[in-house]
Formats: sequence, C-alpha cells, structure tokens
Amino acid sequence: MKSISPDAGIAYIRLSVNDLKKSEAFYGALLGFREVARTDSEVALSPTGQLPFHIHLKENPEAERPLRGSAGLFHVAIRFSDRKELAKALLRLIENRYPIQGASDHAVSEAIYLADSEGNGVELYCDRPRSEWHRSNGEIHMVTEPLDVEGLLQAADGKWDGIHPQTDIGHIHLSVTSLAKAEEFYVKNIGFGVTTRSYPGALFLAAGDYHHHIGTNVWAGRNGPARQENTAGILAFGVSLPKQEWEAMRQRLSESGFSYPATSIFGMEPILRLHDFDGIGVEFIPAAM
Repeated sequence: MKSISPDAGIAYIRLSVNDLKKSEAFYGALLGFREVARTDSEVALSPTGQLPFHIHLKENPEAERPLRGSAGLFHVAIRFSDRKELAKALLRLIENRYPIQGASDHAVSEAIYLADSEGNGVELYCDRPRSEWHRSNGEIHMVTEPLDVEGLLQAADGKWDGIHPQTDIGHIHLSVTSLAKAEEFYVKNIGFGVTTRSYPGALFLAAGDYHHHIGTNVWAGRNGPARQENTAGILAFGVSLPKQEWEAMRQRLSESGFSYPATSIFGMEPILRLHDFDGIGVEFIPAAM
C-alpha cells in the first residue's frame, strides 16, 4: 500500500449542531474564528475569514445526542502557531470563566482540554520543537503528564488580541469501535502510517513524520455502535493533499471499490467524500496552492 503524502494534513472539521448560534459563539466570539460564508442553517469559519475554512457548523435542531459508547468525535485539536499564542488563548478562557476540563504535557506538545457548547471535545495545543520529540522502538514517544500551567501563562506576553492567522486543525481524535478496523481503513486503504500503538486502548496515525494527524481510541468501549444518521457531533473531517496526490487518491479509491461522491462546500472543491467503518465522514481536498 502506498503511503499518503507526507504533506497531507487535517484541513477542517464539519459538525452537526443543535444550536448554531451557541456553537458559533464558542468558535467565533470566544475562540476568535471568523465567518467565511453562511446560509440560514450553516456557517464556515477560519482564522482569517477567508478560504480555506477550518470549521463548518451545520444546524440540525432535531439531531439526537450520540449513543453511549458509539463511534464519533473524541476531540478536535486546534493547533496554535506557538506557545505564546496558546497561552493567550488560555488567558481568554480564564477571563471569560469558561470551564477547562484538563491540561496535559504530551512531551511532543502542550494541551488544554475543554468542550464546546454542545459537548464536543476540543483540544487547544501547540507543538514543541521537533528536535525535542523522541522516538523509541520505532514509535514517537508521547505521554500524558500534568501541564505547567503557570509556566505556560508566563509566555502569554500580553492579553489575547484575536486568533493568530496561522491557527489550524492539527489533528482529529476519534472514538472508534475497533482499533483493528480503524487501522485497516486509515492505514491499509488510505495510507496513513502508525506512529504509536503502545498507548493503552489507542492508535495514533500520521502522514510523514508528524506525531499524529488522527488519533483513535476504544476508551468508551469496544464493539459499540457506529455513528448513526441524524446524530449531532462530527459529520466529517477533511484531509488536504497536494493536487497530484489528490488525483492519485481518487484513482486508488476507485480501484479499491470505494464510492466517493464529489461535492463542494462554500467554494471549497472538489471534495472526495467517503465514510470509515464507523460511519464517520472522511473528505479529501486538494491543498490550496
């Protein structure tokens, strides 16, 4: 199986939400993402207010909450350009008294955990320099240790003054029903590489030498239900590919028997859309030149 391009990355997340106004207030007014485009029932957001978008919110007041233990989003990880920007975002949360669920040092990164207005998991993080990443037995060494929050805040260098334009989606972490099936889909069929499989109940995957673009876990239970239609939460996430690799991916999917309707969203096109074994949408889009 050919590996996915080392230049691949996570482009965006698309969420089904019960209350668009509240969700937009979280990602927009609180975190600073700006409107790219909207309709009556959906909005696309990015740090600059220009394409490409990074967050797509689609309102469905009738969407049901996910079943306990079902597949879906564990968290979406918003990546800040450096430690100073993450610290300023943390100050923003503190000043607005927004609940913070956790803070961790992962050796490769520093992270703050919270939930959006609908209960979707959100990670705010920044990477440590790659020179500080360590490998052991072919795996990237990642841990979950307490974060030096005071030390992080000292890096803020002033108050929050809006989201940095280089902020993006660094990775997606999914709750899956089977690590073996997740590996079959994302590694065998798509071409991501395994970066860490020794973390209990989890599997981390990446393009190139990144620590992970996709995290998967079965912490909510194994062999649970797949994502159901008309369920709030993750609809899909986007993977950006160099244009030549995007064309090759389209050919590879066709030869593997996948159905992938091409579509567009708010001017981002063409998008190849398919679903993993758990019903989670995976969309491939050519990277902006």
